[in-house]
Amino acid sequence: MTLTDLPPVRTTSPRMHFAPRNNWMNDPNGLVFHDGLYHLYFQYNPQGVEHANLSWGHATSADLLRWTEHDPAILWDDTAQIYSGSVVVDHGNTSGFGTDQDPALVALYTAAAPGRQAQALAYSTDGGYVWTKYDGNPVLDRGTSDFRDPKVFRYDDGGDGYWVMVAVEAEDRQVLFHRSDDLTTWTFLSSYGPAGPVGGVWECPDMFPLAVDGDDDDVRWVLLISLNPGGIAGGSGTHYVVGDFDGTTFRASVPHPAPPRALLRDGSQSRDELERYGWIDFGPDCYAGVTFDGLARDERTLIAWMDNWEYAGRIPGGDSDEHRSAMTLPRRLSLTRDEVGAERLRQHPAVDLDPGESIDLAGVAGSVVLAEGVAGAARVGFTATFGDAQSVELHIESASDDGRVVIRQDRTSGRIELVRSGEKMPLGFHRSPSMRLDRPREVGWDLWIDDLNERVSSIELFAQNGERVLTALVPVASPRTYTVAVIGGTLRGARADVAERGC
Repeated sequence: MTLTDLPPVRTTSPRMHFAPRNNWMNDPNGLVFHDGLYHLYFQYNPQGVEHANLSWGHATSADLLRWTEHDPAILWDDTAQIYSGSVVVDHGNTSGFGTDQDPALVALYTAAAPGRQAQALAYSTDGGYVWTKYDGNPVLDRGTSDFRDPKVFRYDDGGDGYWVMVAVEAEDRQVLFHRSDDLTTWTFLSSYGPAGPVGGVWECPDMFPLAVDGDDDDVRWVLLISLNPGGIAGGSGTHYVVGDFDGTTFRASVPHPAPPRALLRDGSQSRDELERYGWIDFGPDCYAGVTFDGLARDERTLIAWMDNWEYAGRIPGGDSDEHRSAMTLPRRLSLTRDEVGAERLRQHPAVDLDPGESIDLAGVAGSVVLAEGVAGAARVGFTATFGDAQSVELHIESASDDGRVVIRQDRTSGRIELVRSGEKMPLGFHRSPSMRLDRPREVGWDLWIDDLNERVSSIELFAQNGERVLTALVPVASPRTYTVAVIGGTLRGARADVAERGC
């Protein structure tokens, strides 16, 4: 195996998230863990910062925190661009591209040409660095223009098993299931949808089993569907459904009714309706999230694109910035069952940053500065119980006064809201995303913030033990000041900590 000569991705900005050294990037593709390395492929323009010439970029990591970028893996050509897809390790050599002792990595991706999208295959026999497009492409073609984003996994039927592909007819809001014994010949199994959120096209599906509360005798299947627009925070977002899969058909635990045809045309779903559904993230900047193949069930890990199609490519860059977008933190997924028996997805960062020194805020009223001059990446923890306070706020301000962020939890409404301001930010950016908590009197924030460039940072807020997550890009650059403000009374048992991660 010969690695490229590219040096490791810079570790100064961002410090905790993957971003390419230059050019355009969007959806994560082909996430796979193989021979001790996490492989992250991604939608990439090798020729510029525009959404064009889509190919698969490639990076690897041993710890999901420090990434090495490699030469692009699968390049576009005159016949098709390389849209989203997935990678599996072909243990058992069902495809014949490798051997039993040295299995090939096999990528299924969408070959996108004007008026036609079909599923194609490429394979690698050197561990995922050099890829060969299959001579028999496409391997699955429905003759339509919006059939895309295949996610492939091995299904255990109690015998030898078989491969299952989950893909979408995007405009029809349908997830389609196909099966194969060799990764090259596919037959139709069933479909799911339209149902639930349908305010935009469906994209980038994923499906996987998780044990509820760690009980291996109580396993459910989670179906992820990204949609654009129609997300809970406006623009693009990712919905999840929990149910059962018998190897042929997915059935939701709580079926969503089929929408009327008019809704598919105008996409008008109210906020109240959208809140009935499950969402990976309640912020505007977490899209097309998919999970790694090759990990144990209790290590199911997701990465998403940290941007929104409403303004992707128009977020101000830094003075020397040559790249567009970054990925979210990798997130470890689990399922839990709430007090009324509903299954809830939980997410926790799959990387760690040691907490800083704990600050006792018992009886605090008014405002208190937690930390000043914090540069680069940071993790902020904050826990408390409401006394007679009406709300509590965390203010994050830049020394340059270019922008400010306020995170507010209100006792009465039971909501966490994020207010982001920035005069130079594009239209669509100034909404204030929020998420409703089941236990509004409890404050439990795990906040991760990172520089993306000299002007823009990212915030990922995990609350309610990871059942509620909110991700947003914010116009607040380093160094930053963190201030807690208690409104209308006091909190009980309040504690906070701020930890930094340098270069």
